[in-house]
Amino acid sequence: GTVSLLLLIYLLFTSFWLIPVLYLAWIIFDWDTPEKGGRRLPCLRRWTVWKHFRDYFPVKLVKTHDLSPSHNYIIGSHPHGILCVGAFCNFITGSTGFEELFPDIRSYLTTLAGNFRLPVFREYLMSGGLFPVTRRAIGYLLSQKGTGNAVAIVIGGAAESLSCRPGVTTLILKNRKGFVRMALRHGAFLVPSFSFGENDLFRQVVFEEGSWMRSVQRRFQKMIGFAPCLFYGRGLTSCRSRGFLPYARPITTVVGEPVAVPKVENPSRELVDRYHELYIRALLKLFNENKTKYGLSESDELHIL
Repeated sequence: GTVSLLLLIYLLFTSFWLIPVLYLAWIIFDWDTPEKGGRRLPCLRRWTVWKHFRDYFPVKLVKTHDLSPSHNYIIGSHPHGILCVGAFCNFITGSTGFEELFPDIRSYLTTLAGNFRLPVFREYLMSGGLFPVTRRAIGYLLSQKGTGNAVAIVIGGAAESLSCRPGVTTLILKNRKGFVRMALRHGAFLVPSFSFGENDLFRQVVFEEGSWMRSVQRRFQKMIGFAPCLFYGRGLTSCRSRGFLPYARPITTVVGEPVAVPKVENPSRELVDRYHELYIRALLKLFNENKTKYGLSESDELHIL
């Protein structure tokens, strides 16, 4: 996104200045499109590159319950990790068989709204089927496209990435209730999902709460929407060298049992709290029933902050 912006600025001072001028005029005209259904290109889901991407880790999708096409859904994706590889691979690329496991269900993935303000990069995100994580965009998907829609939201967001490290499973969820309110307003069932192995893809330098580096990360998160993390993975030539490629660690995304949600146009705080608690119970159940199957021990716990 930053590279494309710098390229447009460079072109402004060359004989090709008309290209960025016309494109910026187009962006102004097209500004609301990401929140009104976007411009997904179905052909991108058929790229064989996604199968290679899936097999590198590998990434696997596991269904525990059916999703009826007569309902809409908000899928909570946990944990965030560094790059949300599990959420991206399963809910966007189609390479893990989402459409076959959940017939007649259309999956969408939301990401930071600020990403859609970056020239050119916004077109790439929309073509892949991503949407800004805003009320307007989510509301459009849940109200304008009938039923059978599943909107995936990485609930913990940028704040959760700061606690991402192997062997530790900490979720930022206790005070994240906006997704529950949206579910109630549209009568969308809540579905927990957990990507086992997501936190094993990188090694991160984690700064303790109260340290000056953690406060700098928090400040950046509030200003630009994401938290700058100090992390490393494997190198390009050897898995023993350090670099920025993720480690090849298996990721298994388990989609849990839907929590039935009534449609309430103006839900009370008490109602939101009740369904938020039901969602957390469903997520804890999903985690505890599957943790020993996918690399964790019986003593491992899910910490919710």
